[in-house]
Amino acid sequence: MKKIGILGGTFNPPHLGHLLIGNEVKHALGLDEVRLMPNAAPPHKTAPGDATAYQRLHMANLAAMDVEGLTVSSYEVERGGISYTYDTVRELIEIEPDVEFYFIIGGDMIDALPTWYRIEELVKLVKFVGVNRPGYEGQTEFPLTTVTIPQIDLSSTLIRNRFEEGDTVRFLLAPAVEAFIRKEGLYGSRKTEK
Repeated sequence: MKKIGILGGTFNPPHLGHLLIGNEVKHALGLDEVRLMPNAAPPHKTAPGDATAYQRLHMANLAAMDVEGLTVSSYEVERGGISYTYDTVRELIEIEPDVEFYFIIGGDMIDALPTWYRIEELVKLVKFVGVNRPGYEGQTEFPLTTVTIPQIDLSSTLIRNRFEEGDTVRFLLAPAVEAFIRKEGLYGSRKTEK
């Protein structure tokens, strides 16, 4: 049976922290692959200059293209609408019954697990994998495998702010992702940094 990790999120934009998480969990648990899975509708309001779902999907593909064992799933973007992990996992199991899925979440999400839609049923369908994140407890009473990863205090919000202010984003995201953001003029980016 194949073992596949799912790392969901907005990826607005995808950064090196996402790649680090995927790679570390893949190797720590001996997974066959980890799929980055951008959601269709971000939970927050979009700002002018934000990336569309398909731009976020494209950036995820650019970010993962040179990382062995890291792939991208367009499943939630193509389905559209708000994505509940329970619905996604249930549908993935129907499509790929020969796969054991591992759902990767950060410390902030671990703390919020009790509020997740149909969490009691979800934990019977998928194995949760939690990674440490600065500033969060990362504790839950739900079954969870913990993977300790090197800490990088990096967020998509920080990167969007850097683009808007014209500050450097070097070493924070894949060069192909940066080039795409500048070409598309996303996040108020300028063609070059300060």
